[in-house]
Amino acid sequence: MPRSEERRTQAERRESAERRVIETAVLLIAEHGTRAATLARVGEEAGYSRGIVTHHFGTRDRLLREVVAHAAGQVEVPEYAGDGLLQLRGVVRAYLRTIADRTPTARAFVRMWGEALAADPVLAEVFADQDARLRDVLAEILVRGVADGSMRADLRVDAAAVFVTGSLRGTALQLMSGLLAEDVTAVIDEAERLVADAFGA
Repeated sequence: MPRSEERRTQAERRESAERRVIETAVLLIAEHGTRAATLARVGEEAGYSRGIVTHHFGTRDRLLREVVAHAAGQVEVPEYAGDGLLQLRGVVRAYLRTIADRTPTARAFVRMWGEALAADPVLAEVFADQDARLRDVLAEILVRGVADGSMRADLRVDAAAVFVTGSLRGTALQLMSGLLAEDVTAVIDEAERLVADAFGA
């Protein structure tokens, strides 16, 4: 077997193992919280030894970071198509719809965020970083919206990004509380409409 093909096979095996470990950690956290997600337990549930999990992730803290990053990546940010406000409305809808679907990944994400609020030092740092990244994404969209005329010229971008981040996080918790399907749809519709009314030109 050529070395390039062998390296590709090794890379594929590594990627497959890491994906399986992360998915297993997601399921454990969604059902039992992060305390259940020890390297040994995750490895056992995924069919690997603790040594293999340690080899791929190093520490439990890094594994939790990867789980948060995996969960955050489930939200598909709509492409910019010349209208920043429309893109922002799409982000709000996509974020809340992802949470409302109550997949294991969504439930794990919200559960970890709750633990971060309860002063878990590792998760508090992880979610501080995650919130900063979300604010940066939102700020870029807001800047584009002001520039293309779809949003108010007097919009204070940084403050607005903080507001939208907080609104999304808080609404996500409510969507996890077991609302009826029609209520979930109404909440998402109103969230999108409020953003449009608040920031639209």
